Amino acid sequence: MRLLVCGGAGFIGSTFVELRVREHGDAVTVLDRLTYAGRPENLREVRDEIRFVQGAIEDPAAVADAVAGAEAIVNFAAETHVDRSIAEPFAFSVTNGQGTHVLLEAARERSLRYVQVSTDEVYGSIESGSFTEASPLAPSSPYSATKTGADLLVCSYFHTYGLETAVCRGSNNYGPRQYPEKLIPLMILNALAGDHLPVYGDGRNVRNWLHVEDFSRGIGHVLAHGIPGETYNCGGPDECENVDVVKRIVALTGADESLIEYVTDRPGHDRRYSLLSEKLQGLGWTARMRFDDGLEQTVRWYTENAWWWEPIRSGAYRDYYERHYGRALKA
Repeated sequence: MRLLVCGGAGFIGSTFVELRVREHGDAVTVLDRLTYAGRPENLREVRDEIRFVQGAIEDPAAVADAVAGAEAIVNFAAETHVDRSIAEPFAFSVTNGQGTHVLLEAARERSLRYVQVSTDEVYGSIESGSFTEASPLAPSSPYSATKTGADLLVCSYFHTYGLETAVCRGSNNYGPRQYPEKLIPLMILNALAGDHLPVYGDGRNVRNWLHVEDFSRGIGHVLAHGIPGETYNCGGPDECENVDVVKRIVALTGADESLIEYVTDRPGHDRRYSLLSEKLQGLGWTARMRFDDGLEQTVRWYTENAWWWEPIRSGAYRDYYERHYGRALKA
């Protein structure tokens, strides 16, 4: 296919691009603003096989340039970190809301298929059981609220204009090239450096973990086989409390468990996420990676690829970390 992949230089987007080029031979154009989490390094394995356009999805001119010749748009572009959305919510409204609207208009004008990449956080927290696609939407943070709004806007373009849209909601992703503000890479890099491992609250928040390649393939199934106007959950095969994830990372890196430090919980912290994926499995998708195996591989990747993360830990991320946690990273 001829695809426009928005946010394709980010963590999940770059994995999707690699898989589409390597496994499907797609002609891919990537549109990415290259913010702190979107990096050219993430695309270096396929850089000569794709077209790259630097620009924001909320910029109609950049979108018009990038979308030329595309058959479908897959939108990964978003501000995604809950902590940053609490501190700086306006940027999330612009990218996640306005940006999605600009892309939908571009798709409508050209009658393109459109897939919105979303999150389990739009459902809020669940004490027991799992969310289905019919579960009520109850976002808890500015991040999840703006993603919810974007999802609803996507659905409205199907119902109002007949645009071929679909939404794919993933559970917590992990894997190589994830920016270290997120739990797993944060803990891996801090453990490798001998830094403290900050765990929110009592650490017993539960997440449903999904390897980034499994999510990317799930999105591909929605693109190829999804019914227009439908939403599909894409959940991981394993759930785990955050503190147990941290303890596993401690063991895999050979760090000392005394580095674990319980810190003040963030506002509105959802207790548990869990997704049922039967609808997507009906399209032929299934998760291939169990969490224990995927986590071990992920720790190994960060251990062996300091070239990727050293510039991050020596740059603006250090200032963000100190502001957020009140503690400086080790040099």
